[in-house]
Amino acid sequence: MPLTFWQVDAFTDRPFAGNPAAVCVLPAPRDERWMQDLARENNLSETAYLVRRDDGGFDLRWFTPALEVDLCGHATLASAHVLWEQGFLPPAEQARFHSKSGLLTARKDRDWIELDFPAHTPAPIEAPAEVIEALGATPVEVVRNRFDLLAQLESEAVVRELAPDLRVLKQAAMRGVIVTARATTQPYDFVSRFFAPAAGVDEDPVTGSSFCLLTPYWTPKLGKDELLSYQASARGGIVRSRLRGDRVLIAGKAVTVLKMELVE
Repeated sequence: MPLTFWQVDAFTDRPFAGNPAAVCVLPAPRDERWMQDLARENNLSETAYLVRRDDGGFDLRWFTPALEVDLCGHATLASAHVLWEQGFLPPAEQARFHSKSGLLTARKDRDWIELDFPAHTPAPIEAPAEVIEALGATPVEVVRNRFDLLAQLESEAVVRELAPDLRVLKQAAMRGVIVTARATTQPYDFVSRFFAPAAGVDEDPVTGSSFCLLTPYWTPKLGKDELLSYQASARGGIVRSRLRGDRVLIAGKAVTVLKMELVE
């Protein structure tokens, strides 16, 4: 029987912007090889797979074209959008996802979707030589968590114009590299970009999970409770985030662009 799944542009309110993710609501679990093959076929930065649990929540897994990842924001936002839009959940009901990063939740906030994710405390480090070489820019500061490295650069212009050497960056021992700077473009507080060639994604258009690190990094620096930022990829995306203790609330919009059938 054909499997229907959807492609959703996340962290945007218009088609062909933000970050596209495929969302598959499965009637039963599938094996990892099948999920990886479909993710490779989709060739999007993430394909999300959901299976309903007896408690009303959903098991959620994410695959890039190259591998399974432990945490993904935009495909979680896209998953919540599909569950409400396609009638898998009532719009007023919270979406609950059981993942490799624990329980994640999502709720509707008018035309925004707000995710509840873990906060990752920034740990200052000395900038690795290969990262400086790959970026071609000297960071103001470098921090990291267990997933990613974050490099604050001199200005928004440097972030936007950056053309890193992805072959060198692929050798770095981390999931991805975030570059960021204070924003000069209104109304944003900061801008960022995200590179993850080792995970099969040279540059991710909008990376929800990066805000698990970006939000606790920028909140004390900017002295603001709620942050509005722009991920300055070619597609671009807008993210609203708030730090709440050991959690980060990450909000964005989403729009469905494709409905597809897999013929097996």
